[in-house]
Amino acid sequence: MEGAMRWGCVNVSQRRLEFVVRGSSGKEQIKALCEEFAISRPTGYLWLSRFRAGGGLQELAEKSRRPHRSPKQTPLATEARLIALRRQYPDWGAKKLVKLLAREEIHLPRITAHRILLRQGLIGDAERHRPAVKRFARELPNQLWQMDFKGMPASRPGCLPLVILDDHSRYLLGLFDVPGTQAQAVRRCLETVFARDGVPEAMLMDHGTPWWTMTSDAGWTWLTVWLMKQDIRIYLSGYRHPQTQGKTERCNGSLEAAMRKRPKPPEQSWQIWLDAYRHEHNHVRPHEALNMDIPAQHWSPSVRRFPATALPYDYPDPANVYRIQPHGGIYLGGRQYFISRALIGEDVQLERFDDRAVVYFYRTPVRELHLATATSHPLDFGQFARSRTRGLSREADGGFAPATPHHQDKTSPEKETL
Repeated sequence: MEGAMRWGCVNVSQRRLEFVVRGSSGKEQIKALCEEFAISRPTGYLWLSRFRAGGGLQELAEKSRRPHRSPKQTPLATEARLIALRRQYPDWGAKKLVKLLAREEIHLPRITAHRILLRQGLIGDAERHRPAVKRFARELPNQLWQMDFKGMPASRPGCLPLVILDDHSRYLLGLFDVPGTQAQAVRRCLETVFARDGVPEAMLMDHGTPWWTMTSDAGWTWLTVWLMKQDIRIYLSGYRHPQTQGKTERCNGSLEAAMRKRPKPPEQSWQIWLDAYRHEHNHVRPHEALNMDIPAQHWSPSVRRFPATALPYDYPDPANVYRIQPHGGIYLGGRQYFISRALIGEDVQLERFDDRAVVYFYRTPVRELHLATATSHPLDFGQFARSRTRGLSREADGGFAPATPHHQDKTSPEKETL
């Protein structure tokens, strides 16, 4: 162990020199020396033979283990093409780049491409990460779309991308440069996508403006009411739980990497840059979650077309349909239950069970009624309770009151909430 410990403290060539000098003196046994230096006897005799061959001390230096011939070495032209693709897409890794090479009839193992990029200094430590071990996705396209804003750093002002993504195929349905989080601008973007690609069965968003507000216990805004009237079921992700929207978060990360490594030319508009990126994302960039296919191979337009005007919803149980009164509630059994001021004049359906009833607006549940106590409650799946414990939302009027709120705020249409 003493010899083994000394290897870490002394230059390797110096240790070899010490070995051959002592071994050539004839005063010590080679076996004992090898044990002291923690090497095998064949290695010891190899050093001695090199030194005695007359080559001098340079023969004791560490020699390259690279083979003299490499008949299967990657051709220089292939390496050059790989490097050119990496410089064209500096935010893509080896797995995606070899897919592009395969389209050009150039076949290269992923690990070989990765080593070439490492050797050329084209992969940094921050870009090396473990792949996802498990993924979740809807079975068919357009069953669920995800929508989110991509946050932008202060160093990149003047652009706020709105991202609309299909959960099944990762197809980027919309990538818009919007002036802010105003609901009207978002609605115009959605109308463009709906008219072109159809309407999804459901949509998933986070707890952010303009489709959610912390000033109401139910959280809905007039924009989500408009989406419900397109017969789209609305889901909100867990509060402060971006993993629920992992696909949009991953998409935002890739978009950020592209913006950082392939910045927009000063003379170009952001929308032109985003349109080009969207086409690349859908038709060029291989996706690991799709077995290195492109999203366009897994997506097709929705069969649910976007009507020019929203049609009245045909509730399955007309006997339990009620119209929201001017005070934002309904009358049931001689009692008044608050539902939503944003739904005034709209029809809702009650689905009763035991001494309770769930209020549906189109296909989205919006309220729960306790008939025994004549109280109206928001549908709380945990996220709103967590937000309240963090002091981020107040108890809304009518949240647990048996009747109409004791006062009504004069809110603008932009902030009208459920």
